[in-house]
Amino acid sequence: MKAFSKVTPILKKNWLRIVVGLFLIIIVDILQLIVPKIMQTAVDSLDIPGFTQSHLLKYSLLIFLIAIGIALIRFLWRLLLMGNAWIVDRDLRQLYYDHLLSLPRDFFNRAKTGDLMAYATNDLNAVRMLMGFGFVIIVDIVVFSIASMFFMINISSRLTLLAIIPMPLLTVIIIIFGRRIHQLFKKVQKSFANLTGMVQESISGIRVVKAFGQEKPELEKMSRSAYNYVKDNISLVRIFGVFHPAMFLIISISMGIVLVFGGEFVILGKISMGEFIAFFSYLGMFVWPMIAIGWFVNLYQRGKASLVRLNSIFEVQPELEDAAANNSIYHLIGNIEIRNLKFSYNEESPVIFDNISLQLDSGTTLAVVGRTGCGKTTLIDLLTRVYNPPRDTIFIDGHEIYKIPLHSLRSNIITVPQDIFLFSDTIANNISLGKPDTERVIVEEIAGYAQVYKDIIEFKGGFDTVIGERGVTLSGGQKQRLAIARALLMDPNILILDDSLSAVDTKTEKQILEHLINLRSNKTTIIIAHRISSLQHADKIVVFDKGRIVETGTHEKLLSSKGVYHDLYEKQKIEEKLKD
Repeated sequence: MKAFSKVTPILKKNWLRIVVGLFLIIIVDILQLIVPKIMQTAVDSLDIPGFTQSHLLKYSLLIFLIAIGIALIRFLWRLLLMGNAWIVDRDLRQLYYDHLLSLPRDFFNRAKTGDLMAYATNDLNAVRMLMGFGFVIIVDIVVFSIASMFFMINISSRLTLLAIIPMPLLTVIIIIFGRRIHQLFKKVQKSFANLTGMVQESISGIRVVKAFGQEKPELEKMSRSAYNYVKDNISLVRIFGVFHPAMFLIISISMGIVLVFGGEFVILGKISMGEFIAFFSYLGMFVWPMIAIGWFVNLYQRGKASLVRLNSIFEVQPELEDAAANNSIYHLIGNIEIRNLKFSYNEESPVIFDNISLQLDSGTTLAVVGRTGCGKTTLIDLLTRVYNPPRDTIFIDGHEIYKIPLHSLRSNIITVPQDIFLFSDTIANNISLGKPDTERVIVEEIAGYAQVYKDIIEFKGGFDTVIGERGVTLSGGQKQRLAIARALLMDPNILILDDSLSAVDTKTEKQILEHLINLRSNKTTIIIAHRISSLQHADKIVVFDKGRIVETGTHEKLLSSKGVYHDLYEKQKIEEKLKD
């Protein structure tokens, strides 16, 4: 089945654990089936002359030994099958996370974090339960139903026929309720995903909520979502509230029939008292598979619904393909060439770039300037293949970008974005993220180049200070400078600063860029910034406007040309004077 396509290979990989576990379950079931026969023999032997209490003790001891064997073997099969269920959970979780890492940015722009978290928690838990108890229930259903039926017929075929008359109704109940359970469980999982997403979003944005005094509306929104989740669960519970009692009603009718007619058969001497007791025991064993079918239907419908939801993520194809890459390319020098690049995100989107070309030699510092929305960040996304550029438009070191393996491309290019992400860890560990074994002396030296060393040592814990989630305890400028230090420590052949100094004051920005240019004199650096005054030391400056490169040159040359760059520079000078 398509729903189980991701689970099947994992099960095949662990087939030996499953086979041994199922074999042990069969042994346990057989031992359980022996016990009623022992009781039958013991009861029927009570009328035999010379039968004493010592004989009863032997039968009791035999049942006790069987119980110990059942307990030990049950422990083993639980260890194998339940352990295998956790292996399936682990491997499927790994597949899920690996697949998420391969998906394009646009997918995460559309998908809700809460939904993705729900898949990784609630849905995977449902799959694990199916892969664990599902196997156990199937074996019990087969072994107990066949074996107990055999022993019941062996005792009295007529009484067996009378006992199973109500049983076909169970099949009807299971089919009808099973479909409804599947529909409701999908609804419950969706409600859980919505609630999870809302909680995650609310906690992440708690500072904004408090800043705008929206605690009450946010609480009302959360209450509505929680109420919907409870309401959907109650609908599911209501179905089970009818489903299980209906099953037990049919089972009770069957036991009532056996009690009436079986008792009559004992009185008439058609079966012995021991056979009657054994028949009742085997009927109970026959009833268990009927109950287990309902439990299995529940697990199956929940597990299948969850796998369908997970497969909806697995079916999302990675937008970035690496099939045409030359795996021998793993080191890039930094020569970048853009040839006649035309790009828009899709057919409905406006054109971002209209036939632009650019040549950048290795070791060059390039500054990219332009008004907001002119495509500066998009250019970086194309260079790092966050988005796929058109074929034969971007070349690095003479290699068409699709020939460069993604791992090589992104390990040679480090980008520092404007929106910085820091982990809830020490400052030192955040800086040395790419090189965790870096000595503290080097980490501190790099922090000095990024003009953040003085800020760090003012903290009580210095470089060992643990910052909050996403670096919430730091200012915007401190976060950006930490991110720059993290990038400088990696010393990539191509470094891109994507407006990553926007929260830093002008004086500090100039100091950072001066250190940057000196440190990277022989490596390619691309700087995107709004402050033109900070870019005057760049080897080359390109100006974007309306999807085209309208000007190229040095700071002095562009100022003298009196074009777009000159206008932006003059406006910024006026803004700085007004601020003063």
